Amino acid sequence: MAEAAKKKRGMLSSFTILLILLALVAIITVIVAGFAPGEVTPARFSDFFTAPVKGFADALPVCLFVMILGGFLGMMTKTGALDNGIAVLVQKLKGRELWIIPVLMFIFSLGGTTYGMCEETVPFYALLAATMMAAGFDALTGAAVVLLGAGCGCLGSTVNPFAVGAAVDALRGVGIEANQTIIIGLGAVLWLATTAVAIVFVMNYAKKVKADKGSTFMSLQEQKNAEEAHGAAAAEASKKVTLTGRQKGVLVIFAFTFVVMIAGFIPIADLSQSVADFFDAGQSFEVVETPVTTDDLVGAYDELNGAVTEVEGSAEGIAETEVETSQAWSAVITGLPIGQWYFDEASTWFLVMAIVIGIVGGLSEKDIVNTFISGAADMMSVVLVIALSRAISVLMASTGLDQYVLNAAASALSGVSGLLFAPFAWIIYFGLSFLIPSTSGMATVSMPIMGPLAAQLGFSPEVMVMIFSSAIGVVNLFTPTSGAIMGGLALARIEWTTWLKFAVKIVVVLSIVSIVIVTAALMMF
Repeated sequence: MAEAAKKKRGMLSSFTILLILLALVAIITVIVAGFAPGEVTPARFSDFFTAPVKGFADALPVCLFVMILGGFLGMMTKTGALDNGIAVLVQKLKGRELWIIPVLMFIFSLGGTTYGMCEETVPFYALLAATMMAAGFDALTGAAVVLLGAGCGCLGSTVNPFAVGAAVDALRGVGIEANQTIIIGLGAVLWLATTAVAIVFVMNYAKKVKADKGSTFMSLQEQKNAEEAHGAAAAEASKKVTLTGRQKGVLVIFAFTFVVMIAGFIPIADLSQSVADFFDAGQSFEVVETPVTTDDLVGAYDELNGAVTEVEGSAEGIAETEVETSQAWSAVITGLPIGQWYFDEASTWFLVMAIVIGIVGGLSEKDIVNTFISGAADMMSVVLVIALSRAISVLMASTGLDQYVLNAAASALSGVSGLLFAPFAWIIYFGLSFLIPSTSGMATVSMPIMGPLAAQLGFSPEVMVMIFSSAIGVVNLFTPTSGAIMGGLALARIEWTTWLKFAVKIVVVLSIVSIVIVTAALMMF
């Protein structure tokens, strides 16, 4: 009885893990500074306590975008258009139930690769468990469609702001401008290759279950629980569902929003100047000349370096700057043309479209405001993880530890070929992802170190971004530290150990596929 009364210890949250890592970094700076005083400055208590605040300030554009995206997704959920849209799709495939799997997995993967669809999938576990049971499969098939579909999309992120977006932002923070074309292209290869493998895996399992119910991985108790939870819902899924005119309009706007966002992040000028000229049409500039004096130069220098400078003599000159006199047509809403967007422009776009979706969806002014606030609030944990993760890189940068680590790692890995570097880096990320399952958190912690390291060794930082994305993407297919996985499996009435037994083979295969692709890419770029 005493043993039963004991509280079960839970796993540490991402926040606690990040705070522990921040404390370890601070301690390491003190230790390293003892034998490398000229290279590393020991962190003070004030450095430790102010690092999270400075990290939040440093990651503000990303944090704001995440909050607005949460409001946008909350608006979509409130209209009910997404749920009914999937139900209508199921109806149209009646008699061809097996083909529901590749269609839905591709849709979920599309959400994963574009905007990191993960937590938003939780409500679909119960829906698809019921749907797959009604189609003659089992609840595990429904869970696999959601988890492997969205998971492979996140694994092969193209413009996912939580993965490649956060990674590119972190690289920019250390002075590395990543080539988005390479990232998007390599991400698409990873996304499509792994999604195809996963679809074949799930379809084969579903066919076996439909032919022989005894081939399911679910225990008898799990099957009973699933029947009790989803039996009635499975019957409802077979009923006729129609989309209202408003919901059809919402789905069109939803698709349009993400198409525009994807185009906004793609460096179109690098791919086609004629297409870029189309989006830039109407934009014009004029050169403005401004006299520059000695006081101007000294003032600018002192402000930048925190110094007080005295200059003998005088200097005069002219500063020429380009000033925009008229906007491009595609910049009317965000201020920058499509193809030149970053987080501020994407945030503006999603804010506007969230309101449009609320209006088209028939929500009242009060519902629109409350729904948006609620959706943004749901993202606060992600925002704080990003801020706390960025605190670690801020502390490392302020003490010089990051440069010290980079130099030491570069020295240790000098001469290592891409054939070995890519697999080793992938394995390192695979291990670290168990501690920090948040893609945005991992990006902000690691990219300021791994990106410059790859560049220093002559490898592509863009490929390093995809090594990170694919490794953490594989881990997030089964890690118990993911709230989305554990919550979704609970809704489907599937134990995590059952999912692990089911997924172990596909996880191994996807790991091999990912390593082969990123290794080949590192050898090419």
